[in-house]
Amino acid sequence: MSRHSAGPGRDEQGARRSPSDAPPRRKRVVLADSRAPVTRLRTVVELEEQTSYGEELVRQLIRAQFRAAARALAIVVIFFASLPALFFFLPQLSDVTIAGVRLPWLALGLAPFPLLFGVGYWYNHKAERQERDFVAMVEK
Repeated sequence: MSRHSAGPGRDEQGARRSPSDAPPRRKRVVLADSRAPVTRLRTVVELEEQTSYGEELVRQLIRAQFRAAARALAIVVIFFASLPALFFFLPQLSDVTIAGVRLPWLALGLAPFPLLFGVGYWYNHKAERQERDFVAMVEK
């Protein structure tokens, strides 16, 4: 005869058990902490397995970095295209000399370096911030 057929609170012979003889209370075994954020693991798995959602996240990061690169390129192209146009449409600027050097030579020879440094610094800062935001979103 099975132990469950005796009824609640009785042993196999049908005698009543005392409360001190009761079996220990059952404990619930949980494999994962229910308070842990599940989205972080899901996002990491999505990225590792290259699912459509993970690919979309990476695509968004690449798009954001491409937009920043396009802005940086536009700034540099506009600057380099505007200087020759400025000297063409305002020829009197070509006659200005500073320390014995004509202004077009100074503008085209010296001005690009601080501009390129500034644009490169801005782009690097923006790309790193986007990557930090991406990592923070994945780890969230």
